[in-house]
Amino acid sequence: MPPLKRVGYAVVGLGSISQVAVLPAFAHSEGAELIALVSGDKRKAEKLRQEFKGSQAYSYTEYAECLKNPEVEAVYIATPPGEHEKYAVAAAKAGKHVLCEKPLAATVQQGRKMVEACRRNKVQFMTAYRKYYEPSTVTLKKMITQGELGRIDVMHTLFGEFRPHGDNSPAWLFSRKLCGGGPLMDLGVYCVNTCRWLAGEDPIAAEATSWARDRRRFKEVEEGIAFRLDFASGLILQGTAAYSSVFSSFVHVHGEKGWAALSPAFAFEEERRLNGKIGGKWFEQTFGPIDEFALELDAFARCVREGCKPEPDGAQGLRDLIIIDAIYKAAKKRGRVKIRYQ
Repeated sequence: MPPLKRVGYAVVGLGSISQVAVLPAFAHSEGAELIALVSGDKRKAEKLRQEFKGSQAYSYTEYAECLKNPEVEAVYIATPPGEHEKYAVAAAKAGKHVLCEKPLAATVQQGRKMVEACRRNKVQFMTAYRKYYEPSTVTLKKMITQGELGRIDVMHTLFGEFRPHGDNSPAWLFSRKLCGGGPLMDLGVYCVNTCRWLAGEDPIAAEATSWARDRRRFKEVEEGIAFRLDFASGLILQGTAAYSSVFSSFVHVHGEKGWAALSPAFAFEEERRLNGKIGGKWFEQTFGPIDEFALELDAFARCVREGCKPEPDGAQGLRDLIIIDAIYKAAKKRGRVKIRYQ
């Protein structure tokens, strides 16, 4: 069978994640082709177009023109989360498939509108969670699914970065309107999504506490948050997301037969170590860095060509927003909050 035609992408938003990871991934992709780059700065878009061998460069004000380009079949949205809705809905109305960076949006309401627009216009919609394709996390998922750890009772997870006052962090990270929150939205969304995917179930209740030691920088969003999610099976997830600790991440899974630890769990540039003990015997596997973004682009391209449902789809991204909203409510209430998905 001949290989499928590559899917033409437009990348919307040319910040750090696009320049460091998304745009370079097209060179390693088997099913995706970079067609267009869209930015608020047309000169920046043109410069990056030349560097990464795209075909067209557009400004945000020319987005409608970009969507009329027949070579553009899908858009990869990498703007600040508060702007995801307008670019996703416009793409869906134009019949373009949507691959959107996490978190899906800045609010649950925005996320619902995105899911509905893609459903109504019958386009594919995927949330950009690369962990579903990264080998070390896939290996851990298989261990859990195959029962190697037995019944899972406890998970611990953390994702932290150090963002002190005066560093070069983009201002939108500290804007509730643009980001929807602080490190829980930016980093903790990985903790929430990855762990519920590993567990194969969704939480039913949340508890949390948040803090902001540096109130000069963290006026609108938290500096850190610790949360607990309860599941109907009895599983307890303990998670932390913070901008006040060194760059680090992990997932620990504890079951009746054994335990497993993955660290670093969420960085894409580093070697990963998966280790633990099952039945009294130690194990350890090492996974070198790979281009997770190319795997993600290819997975979505296959869905576009074959008409299969993306994993994770937009509805899963929306569920994470609902869970995160419950965590924020629990932190504000200082009590337990039930999670309602409808």
